[in-house]
Amino acid sequence: MKRTFNLRGGHKLTVGGKTLLMGILNITPDSFSDGGKYFSADKAMAHAAQLIEDGADILDIGAESTRPGSTPVSSDEEITRLEKVLPAIKTFGVPVSVDTYKPEVAAQALELGADIINDVHGLEDSRMIDVAKKFNAPVIAGHCERCSDGDIIADLQRFFRRTSDTCAARGLDPAQIIFDPGIGFGKTQEENWTILRRLGELKTLDGCEIPLMLGVSRKSVIGWATGFPVEERDEATGALCVHAIMQGFDLLRVHNLAMISPMCLIIDKLFRET
Repeated sequence: MKRTFNLRGGHKLTVGGKTLLMGILNITPDSFSDGGKYFSADKAMAHAAQLIEDGADILDIGAESTRPGSTPVSSDEEITRLEKVLPAIKTFGVPVSVDTYKPEVAAQALELGADIINDVHGLEDSRMIDVAKKFNAPVIAGHCERCSDGDIIADLQRFFRRTSDTCAARGLDPAQIIFDPGIGFGKTQEENWTILRRLGELKTLDGCEIPLMLGVSRKSVIGWATGFPVEERDEATGALCVHAIMQGFDLLRVHNLAMISPMCLIIDKLFRET
C-alpha cells in the first residue's frame, strides 16, 4: 500500500515504500532525553542540519515536553519557541511535522510552514481535525487512552476506527491520517510490550491497510525491560525499529539517526519495496 500526501509548498510525501525516518528535534528545556540541548535557535538549526545529513526524511519539532510529569507550557510560549526556529528550518527543504496537541499551536505552526501535525493526544480536541482540514495537512493521531477491556490491541483498533469516523464526520478525509499506537502514553509497561509484540496486527483495519508510525526511541519501555539508562538505549531502539519495519510500519520517530538509518536501509532492501 502506497499513499502520497500532497504537502503545502508543493512537496509530496509517499508512505508505503521506503521507511520514512522522523528526526526528533526537541526545542524544550525539559524533554526526557535531550531537554535543553537544542533550546537555542542556533543549536536547533545545527541539530536539524545534522539530522538531515544522517538520513531524516521528516523533522519532527516539539516545543513542549510530553514526558510523564512534565510541566505544561502555555500555547503562547509554545508558539514563541516555534517562531524562533521553524521558518529557518523550512529552508532545509524537508517536510516538517509539529509535535503538539493544541489546535491553536498547530494552526500557527502550519502558518509558519509546517507540513504535518503530530498529535500525541489522538485528536482528542476535535478542533485539531478542523485545523488539519483547513490546511489540508496530514495528521499523525497517537493513542493515549487507558485500556478499557484488557485487550490493548482491540482498544487500538477501536481508536483507529473511531478516529477515522470522527474525521469523516467533520469533513477531513480519513486518508489524511497516520496512526501511532502511542507507546508510553496511558499504558502499563506490560501493555506497551504487548503492542510491540503484536505490531503486525495493527497494519490492517477492516481489511484495509493503514499507514502507521512508531515512536519508541529511548523510551522507558526499553529501560523497563533492560535496565538501560536513557543515554544507552539507542541500540535497543534500533532493534525495535527493525522489528517495526518487518511488521509493516511506515514511519519511525527516532533520536539517533546516524545509528538507526543504516539499519533501516538494509531492512528496507530485504523486506520492503523501495
